[in-house]
Amino acid sequence: MTTKLTVLATGGTIAGIAGNAIAHDYKAGEIGIEDYLERVGGLGLEAELSGTQIANIDSANIGPDVWGPLHAAAMAALKDPDCQGIIVTHGTDTLEETAFLLDLTLPASKPVVVVGAMRPADAVGYDGLRNFANAVRVASDPQAAGRGTLVVMGDRVFGARDVYKVRTRGTEAFRGFPRESVGLVTPASLEWFGAPWRSGTEALFGWPDALPEVAIVYVYAGLGGDGVLRQVGDNTRGIVVAGVGEGNMPESARAVLVALARDGMPVIRASRADEGLVDREPEDAANRFVAARALNPQKARILLQLLLAGGETDPAAIQRAFDGR
Repeated sequence: MTTKLTVLATGGTIAGIAGNAIAHDYKAGEIGIEDYLERVGGLGLEAELSGTQIANIDSANIGPDVWGPLHAAAMAALKDPDCQGIIVTHGTDTLEETAFLLDLTLPASKPVVVVGAMRPADAVGYDGLRNFANAVRVASDPQAAGRGTLVVMGDRVFGARDVYKVRTRGTEAFRGFPRESVGLVTPASLEWFGAPWRSGTEALFGWPDALPEVAIVYVYAGLGGDGVLRQVGDNTRGIVVAGVGEGNMPESARAVLVALARDGMPVIRASRADEGLVDREPEDAANRFVAARALNPQKARILLQLLLAGGETDPAAIQRAFDGR
């Protein structure tokens, strides 16, 4: 029986056009979903695809204005008994943030796969068609359910919590941490590296009316307290520190952040390094700091936004949420 999949399109390089097969510059989000599905129609994919255009933009411009309609459309598709899985086409620059947000706020009852491309559709070596065919293979597999939102790039399947972009160019632009890939896929085959890991299929968080403002304070050599305050606005309700090493920061910056945390501002210590855990330090309890564990700064921001939207400000409770991710 043919699998019925819903494709939710947001634009990005996978729908981009350069106008020249060897040009470096291109414009993202030029191909509409109906046109795109017509292009993939000749691939012989064993799925019935229906598409909805949520947006058609560069993913650098994606945020709450797109996330809300995208989430609503995904929820509607998941409730549709005829829909057996969802594919989200997305630009790669913020793909990991959208995927993680969907992972936290969608049920895991059916496959949800986010896919992109590193080259525009008219470029030599366009990777979008293969990535999309791979995404169809994953979304069509019943065993993809119970794994939360997945990302398919470069013949690999990643968990949304783990995936992050590591290169500005080239088709092997994504890695995963702490798990690398959770599966290998081609248009004709799929191999999982373990059983589904979500113990329940319900969404981990409800969709919020609004996402509170959370600042990411980037740590650099010589950062002082005034530099911290320049990165924090009047509407900021939480801070993620993109620290050096294992979430470290200069003492002058730490003093300001401790004062903010003790005054009720949630502060998360993350790392600007590519990989590695940020564990709790002995002074974190007195400082009212939270350790990001395996989450990078941009994902730590998403999780903190959802916690704050639910009214959670207690550092111990926030730490438990980060420990559970």
